[in-house]
Amino acid sequence: MRAIIVGKGTVKEILRMQEKLTEKEKLQNGMWYDANFDPELIKERQIADSLCFAFNSTPPQEESKRSEILQKLLGSLGQNVTILANFFCDYGYNISIGDGSFINHNAYLMDCAPITLGKCCFIGPNCGMYTAAHPLIAKERNQGFEKAKGIVLEDNVWLGGNVVILPGVRIGEGAVIGAGAVVTRDIAPFSIAVGNPARVIRKISDKDSIKEFLI
Repeated sequence: MRAIIVGKGTVKEILRMQEKLTEKEKLQNGMWYDANFDPELIKERQIADSLCFAFNSTPPQEESKRSEILQKLLGSLGQNVTILANFFCDYGYNISIGDGSFINHNAYLMDCAPITLGKCCFIGPNCGMYTAAHPLIAKERNQGFEKAKGIVLEDNVWLGGNVVILPGVRIGEGAVIGAGAVVTRDIAPFSIAVGNPARVIRKISDKDSIKEFLI
């Protein structure tokens, strides 16, 4: 990734610099870019789509083949990671998954910007992580403009089923997000958040331990 500073200088200088960038470079620098019609980005999405199709079409018992496909698809894949089909993403190489994490069926990681999952993250079924945002003006939206902000799940985060994570969100270590929540802003570590938009209802404490029920 080639990082380019475009935030300094006059408006004309910034626009002149933007004209020299590819759409992918604009994306990587958090700028508005052509997501729909740029040939380079279309080709990269087609490659990821083909790898997702191959993974989702491979029987579960063919573990080595499934692992090989994921290694080609994802930017970083830790040890003892389980991903259940169906699994979808846009580019793949923007996704990093830490050791021991688990992703249930029908996850969609829209990784226009980086999506990072820490160690031992549990992702419930039908979860979506969406890094892309579109213009509010229809005319601009129809031209394919888009910008993207990354998503981070720190270690030991648990997302219940049907959770949606929106662009730019960071979820702190050990946080739990209730089923069906739509997370629009950062969540503090060791918090329980629920609802749409998600809000923190309380902190996780030793009182939540199940040790007294264990034999």
